[in-house]
Amino acid sequence: MSIDLEEQYDKIYRYCYYKLHHREKAEDITQETFLRFLENENYRDTGKGLQYLYTIARNLCIDEFRKKPSEELPCDLPDPAENNSEKQLLEIICLKNALAMLSQDDQELLLLKYANEVPAATICRIFNISRFTLYRRTTKALAQLKNALSEEDNTIH
Repeated sequence: MSIDLEEQYDKIYRYCYYKLHHREKAEDITQETFLRFLENENYRDTGKGLQYLYTIARNLCIDEFRKKPSEELPCDLPDPAENNSEKQLLEIICLKNALAMLSQDDQELLLLKYANEVPAATICRIFNISRFTLYRRTTKALAQLKNALSEEDNTIH
């Protein structure tokens, strides 16, 4: 299975942005990810290209944190001037708060599965877990997210 690199570029950027919460650093890491991927021909057509792409991105993001462990990377919130209604901004903040209650691994898992639409088999290889474990963790994380969002909704109204 060959992967469409153009289709994956935005998804890898979104993944890096999620990990770093910094636009410029996420752009740099995304470019570096694809450069390293293209340099190594061994993984391109083995059916593990997508897993390899995410592994490179994950490792580069970890390296970025190791470079400056004491420096806090800023968390970009939407600009209120971007025609977001007050309700939309409130929903975004509530979702960020609810996601923050999940573990980093569960947040990453939901991002890969639902935002980036990474196949379950690839996620299992990235996390080195079984399909059953993936299903169980996803179900638990979604339940926690739903509970947190309903609690946020109750406190707002």
